[in-house]
Parts: sequence; structure tokens; C-alpha cells
Amino acid sequence: MVAIVLNGDSREVREGQSIAALLDDLGLGAQRVVVEHNGDIVARTAYQQVQLQAGDTVEVVRAIGGGEEAASADRWTVAGRSFGSRLLVGTGKYRDLTQTRAAIDASGAEIVTVALRRTNIGQDADAPNLLDAVPPSEFTILPNTAGCYTADEAVRVCRLARELLDGHTLVKLEVIGDPTTLYPDVPATLAAAETLVAEGFEVMAYTSDDPVMCRRLEEAGCVAVMPLAAPIGSGLGIQNHYNLMTILEQANVPILVDAGVGTASDAAVAMELGCDGVLMNTAIAEAKDPLGMAHAMKLGVQAGRAAFLAGRMPRRRFASASSPIEGVVR
Repeated sequence: MVAIVLNGDSREVREGQSIAALLDDLGLGAQRVVVEHNGDIVARTAYQQVQLQAGDTVEVVRAIGGGEEAASADRWTVAGRSFGSRLLVGTGKYRDLTQTRAAIDASGAEIVTVALRRTNIGQDADAPNLLDAVPPSEFTILPNTAGCYTADEAVRVCRLARELLDGHTLVKLEVIGDPTTLYPDVPATLAAAETLVAEGFEVMAYTSDDPVMCRRLEEAGCVAVMPLAAPIGSGLGIQNHYNLMTILEQANVPILVDAGVGTASDAAVAMELGCDGVLMNTAIAEAKDPLGMAHAMKLGVQAGRAAFLAGRMPRRRFASASSPIEGVVR
């Protein structure tokens, strides 16, 4: 027997024992997990081949864990599709497709967004195909129009996605107005949305946190509206709580915060306000430990949703004693 470090604790295993055998010993052989071995993510196909030696460090993250039963009972619906997870994640900026899949698993996300202008999902037969790592049989693929600067470009990319994904019509629409700030061009977004809805697309539209524009996009037929929390990739968190509150109060379609989330508390705040979900990419992919952050974001979304359903106490200007002083024995 040799000693390894498993999830921060010392554990004895048989020398040369495989990752697959370790998972069986832990009762996790049949479950979806992510495994890091000496700092490297282990592909599922290599679980039998990787052998443990003295001093190895192993981290095992369960992709399905506490809180899932409650989440499954509190589902949300977009375009007639029902989901348990309210965390949506992107696929960019990861080291490779193995890390991409591992982070998605750790997040518990069911909807995965893909930038068609930057990701191969079949356009290039000689390049790795994201759909091999994140197959549509396991996830709802949400093609997005990242990198499009005109309405016509965005519409074209959505049409391409429909062909590549065999008639898939659920898309995330974004039309960027400025390459420095990456703020959306909202008039162009509205124009593209109107065209796409007329062609039968189910449009989830990224936009600014402007209540008027969010209402216009809903009126145009978008199945969800996705106001930004802060500029794309900034990690600044929600900058205008009151605009989001107004957007939520007037909405009749799902509202999801998209862009600007930096850490789990940002996701929790969005959910506490009453958002139906949160979409993120950079906050996970650029974390020092993407798998750990993906898991934290999952918990942040769940905690924020639970707090929203529970209903927070009112804010008061002055102190209020935990134990009332009326009627006490003197």
C-alpha cells in the first residue's frame, strides 16, 4: 500500500491502482465526476490507464451532488424546454476540450453556449470538434453570435448554426457595437431578433441592462432576454441592481444575467434578485482553478435561488433586537 492525497486528505491505496479502481472503491464508478491527477485533468478514457503512485495528489469533484433534488423540483422553462440547472456556461478560453468538458461537468450546467465564429462544431473536418466533448445528446447546445458586429452577420451565423445542428433553432443573439467595451448594439440586436423570430428561430437575446430595450426584445418575440451585469469578461459583477429589478418586474419571459459575473457571490446576487438564470464563461475559464470555480458558481446560483424563494428580511435603517424587549421580566 502507498499513501496519496485525496481531496486534501491522506489515503492509502494499492500501488499501481488505477483511477477507475479508486472511483469504484469510493462508490463513484457509476457517477459523473471530474478527476485531477497531480494537477492535470484526467480524460474519462484514461481512467483505466492512469496508475497511482506514492505521493500522488488526486482531486475528485462530483458533477451531481447536494441540492440536485431541490433544483430538479424548481425547474425553469425556455422555448418549451425544461431545465433543472439555472447556470449556463460557455466553452471558450479553456486549455483544451478535456478541461472544457470537466468544467462543464463541475458546473452542473445543462445549457452550453458555443460561439460559432470561434469554435469548430463540424465546419472544419480536420480540427477537434467540440461536439465530441460536449455532445448534444447530453447537453442543450446554444449557438451564439459572438463576434458579430452587424444584424446581417448575426442572422447569417444563426442560419449556419441551424444547418450544422440539423434544424436547431434555439440561439443566443448578440450584436456587438464596440470592439473596446463589447457593449451590445441594441438597435441592431432588435433588428436581428425581428428577422430571426420571423424565420422561426427561438431567440435568447443579449442586451444592455435597459428596461425599455428588454421590453422591446420581449415584444419582438424573444423567448428570453439576457441583460448584462457588467461588460463582457470584466468580472465586475452586477453594476445596476435597480435596472435589473425593473426588468424583472415587467418581464413575461425568462430573464438571465449574461456577462460581467466574476465570482460566486455575483451569481448569487443575480439569483437573489429573481433572475431565472446566469450565463458565464470567463469567470470560470480564467479562474486559477476552473473546476473549483465551476463548482462554486453552481453552489452560488443554487444559494441565490434558495434565498430568493425564501424571501429576505426587510432592510431597516436602525437596529432591531433579535430578542424583543417588550414583556420581559424586570
